[in-house]
Amino acid sequence: MQRILSSEVKDQVGQSVLMRGWAQTVRDHAKVAFIDLRDRKGLTQLVFTGNMLEEVRKVTPESVITIEGKVAERPQSLVNINIISGTVEIQVEKLTIESIAKTLPMPLDDRTVSEDIRLKYRYLDIRSKKMAENLRLRHKMNNLIREHFTSHDFAEIETPYISKSTPEGARDYLVPARIAPGMFYALPQSPQQYKQLLMVAGMERYFQIVRCFRDEDARGDRQPEFTQLDVEMSFTSPEEILALTEELVLDLVKKLFPEKTLTTPNVPRISFKEAMEKYGNDRPDMRKDTSNDDELAFAFVVDFPLFEWKESEKRWDATHHPFTSPAPEWEDNFEKHPEKAIALQYDLVLNGSEIGGGSIRIHKPDVQGRIFEFMGHTKEGIQDKFGHLLEAFEYGVPPHGGIALGLDRMYTILLKEQSIRDVIAFAKSGDGRDLMMNAPSEVDESQLKELGLKLIK
Repeated sequence: MQRILSSEVKDQVGQSVLMRGWAQTVRDHAKVAFIDLRDRKGLTQLVFTGNMLEEVRKVTPESVITIEGKVAERPQSLVNINIISGTVEIQVEKLTIESIAKTLPMPLDDRTVSEDIRLKYRYLDIRSKKMAENLRLRHKMNNLIREHFTSHDFAEIETPYISKSTPEGARDYLVPARIAPGMFYALPQSPQQYKQLLMVAGMERYFQIVRCFRDEDARGDRQPEFTQLDVEMSFTSPEEILALTEELVLDLVKKLFPEKTLTTPNVPRISFKEAMEKYGNDRPDMRKDTSNDDELAFAFVVDFPLFEWKESEKRWDATHHPFTSPAPEWEDNFEKHPEKAIALQYDLVLNGSEIGGGSIRIHKPDVQGRIFEFMGHTKEGIQDKFGHLLEAFEYGVPPHGGIALGLDRMYTILLKEQSIRDVIAFAKSGDGRDLMMNAPSEVDESQLKELGLKLIK
């Protein structure tokens, strides 16, 4: 007999069926007992009578069971419209207890449980209706993104997880190289240089749903590791990139969140200068009613400054990253008035949160070199950190640009959660620890010796 799911039971009235899942609740009423069996499609009520009662009393909540029985219609007065199989129930004829669950350390579906407990027992937390729904919706959103870019002739290409440490705005996670004692790989803060090299390679249209790593303090909208949609295009323009992104986010809302309302039918553009003057920040919340979670206000912020002054270091630094192209009118003279220079940079904001950013990249080696020098890099430092990229540009590089969206942040807002940890399957705690796996953790002295490392107490 083939297993059926809760979504299929209502079509099997009068038939014998086999079901497998978790005993969400067990209710014993002396002469009759009930179990709500949970599978990936929902709940089904199981009914036990007669000689089945002795067996069912061995079942604890959240135990895994297999049953065989006959599907019967419920009396109209007992129909449960809140579950997918609510018009039927199963008269159980055979019960197999696959594994007994001990008493859970936390109730499921109770969001008042402390986050630390939920993260420690994440495999139980994911059994909750809300977390399971979040993860399945995340899959649907990822799938829609892949279909969107595939339909626009993009290729999804994977880039390395261990590479070279380069200054990109945050602290790198370093990985010691056993094969080269004293040398290190770094986990990528983003695939920035790789996607630009893919443009040099002639791929023209690249995207990737990719994991990125930054060793920085965690908070509600940050994790040591996070997921972004990464996009790069050759022979493009800011308007083409923004139009493609606008089409994506509007399609995502229309197809997966039809209950939500958009403040504007399209994604408006607002300059950095106007955003600062009107809203006091560069990620304006443009909703009509900021207390309404079902209202979505997307906006593109454009015309960012090319540089920002780093007072602690007494130097100019890139507002976005050092590969961002100056606006055409500033390409030849950004050094003269760096405080006025404009970048071909743009951000995507949603309800007051920055959920994405990108730019047209510098594709001229001389301009890229001048940017590095203006930011204070020595020629030797430039060659050491970025020589591979500049060399690649000497073999024919197309004009190119792209954008990256922080999917965890965007999904958090769309799913009306308060923290990105509620849209990530196995999230880290607020201070960056994995409470379930107890990481970070110590390693054996032999492992350190093999890597040529010694700890400073």
